[in-house]
Amino acid sequence: MQRWPFILAVALLFLTGLGIATYRYLDTGMPLLPGQERAVWQIEARIAFTANGGAAEALLTLPPDQNGFEFLSETGASPGFGFAIDRAGPQRRAHWSKRDVEGSQTLFYKLDLVQDTGRRVTEEKPRRRSADSFDGAYDTAAKEVLNALTPKSANARSLAEQLIQEINTEPPDQNMSLLLQRYSPVRLIGALLSRADVTARTVKALRLRDGRRRQRLRDYLQVWHDDGWLLFDPRRGLIEDTAHILVWQTGNPAVLEVIGGTRSRVTFSMVSQDQPALGLARERYNPFDLSLQNLPIAEQGMFKLIMTLPVGALVVVFMRLLVGVRTSGTFMPVLIALAFLQTELLAGLIGLVLVVGAGLLLRFYLSALNLLLVARIATIVVLVIALVTVLAVVSYRLGLISGLAITFFPMVILAWTVERMSILWEEEGPLEALIQGAGSLLVAVLAYLVMSLATVRHLAFNFPELHLCVLAAILLLGRYTGYRLLELHRFTPFLKRSP
Repeated sequence: MQRWPFILAVALLFLTGLGIATYRYLDTGMPLLPGQERAVWQIEARIAFTANGGAAEALLTLPPDQNGFEFLSETGASPGFGFAIDRAGPQRRAHWSKRDVEGSQTLFYKLDLVQDTGRRVTEEKPRRRSADSFDGAYDTAAKEVLNALTPKSANARSLAEQLIQEINTEPPDQNMSLLLQRYSPVRLIGALLSRADVTARTVKALRLRDGRRRQRLRDYLQVWHDDGWLLFDPRRGLIEDTAHILVWQTGNPAVLEVIGGTRSRVTFSMVSQDQPALGLARERYNPFDLSLQNLPIAEQGMFKLIMTLPVGALVVVFMRLLVGVRTSGTFMPVLIALAFLQTELLAGLIGLVLVVGAGLLLRFYLSALNLLLVARIATIVVLVIALVTVLAVVSYRLGLISGLAITFFPMVILAWTVERMSILWEEEGPLEALIQGAGSLLVAVLAYLVMSLATVRHLAFNFPELHLCVLAAILLLGRYTGYRLLELHRFTPFLKRSP
């Protein structure tokens, strides 16, 4: 019965770590794999007008927050003009102003955004506005069109589809032909839907196409259906895939308004560029979040190494408890692997073997002096520092820059390794010392190979809560009491004797 609380605690640790990591991924868009990129759209609105002389103002309607897009940054560029974003009113507007200006003027507004198909914006149903009025013969024609199409529809969506299909039928019937003489297709559809008590509005949107220049906004229709807006093309009908359509204007005011100028116009250019998803996710972090991303850069570099230690510890636990590899020291291989992360593996191995080998020779000489343990360890530390210094200087003089990597090894760890190996040599014999030394190197190399994986380092630093899952795995391995893999050869004779 005692194992069930343990299993429950382990499961709780694992699910907690996995749940927090999932929330971080959904909340910030932190990529699960290193090197992932996302397409960032850079949209530039170019405003041109001729100033009359004196004060001038330009107001550009800006796109609202909407499904499928996340705005990263927006700026205004204009020589000598003041710039601000007015957030009051039904829709945001960019506002340029200058007290004294004359002649041709050019203003720029730049918007960076990313497409996020999973992003949803809470939308409220707009107030029902009064139906558009038709007069005279146009009113009769509108009634005839709605009387003919309404029975064929079941809801707002199907009625809009029927109207679009009817408008684009060639040749149009007499009533539709009369209405099209006075109204544009998108305005006519909106007016007819309003007449049928359907909430609809005419919008202007920008179709995103990489490398396009001097584009203009196009007229679309939005219809409120099932607690959300559906987008319709007045010629093709319902647009199900809106990933490349950015709604720019949803009603009043006008897209561009210039005061104190004439001949105003606005065009749009756009380009798509791939940027690292990790950098985009970091921009979403709140400065007050409890995250490693908010640490100073120097400390982040340190923690990128430290956060791989639990993974190395898991490798050591697996190799010792399940495989049965004997090592010199319990977690000394993890510290050696951590040093390997700062050096090249081959250079680190060569330097480690040279220093430990030379340290063992000196340790055997010190044993004849009968020093106490503390003095002996301190002496070995000093000698190891001297060995590392000599090795670094000689390597540099010979042009072997990789030999300088030995300085990344912790001196106390090297000294303690020499001490443990020498004691083991004296108590268990040279064979056992060599077995445990080779086992330590093997486990250290395996831990290094796992800790150096780009995916492991990425997840360990950017999703530190996953260490709870590592802890759960270590706890489970800690309860293992079965045979180790390297012990199975002891039972081979029993297998041969069995019938």
